[in-house]
Amino acid sequence: MSIAIEPWAEDDLPLVQALLGDPVMMEHLGGPEDPDKIVSRHRRYLGDPGIFKIVVDGVGAGWVGYWEHEWQGEQIYEIGWSVLPAFQGRGVAGEGTRLALEAARAADGPRVVHAFPVPDNGPSNAICRKCGFTFLGEVEFEFPKGRWAPSNDWLYDLSATTDRR
Repeated sequence: MSIAIEPWAEDDLPLVQALLGDPVMMEHLGGPEDPDKIVSRHRRYLGDPGIFKIVVDGVGAGWVGYWEHEWQGEQIYEIGWSVLPAFQGRGVAGEGTRLALEAARAADGPRVVHAFPVPDNGPSNAICRKCGFTFLGEVEFEFPKGRWAPSNDWLYDLSATTDRR
């Protein structure tokens, strides 16, 4: 199985619609997004150097991305990911996240990355562990805007030189 990340492209709208419009896929993130918001998000993703499509054997399987965010008075990268059900449980999200961390390391930006999965999202918390993030504890985190919820705060140090897989 070949896993890669590619820059987000115009023809990726159906992928983001399948990921963000599905109630099951969005259960840990406040529910499905409105169709107009999904189109708006797709437009924001285009040309964003930190947003990628995860590709498995030539097929779009999900997305992964990092973006600048202010957290507790510090500029950080926040990272997130989502993979279609047919590709879950096969290491796709983990490898996509690892590749995105490599891209973030090469970028000219913050040197730390945080992930904020909700405590009961076992697969996303496992990805953080497997990718070498350090668990900092449970925090209240806002996502989507206006919705605060308990989240786990995971930290990845981009200045570290060792491969933590």
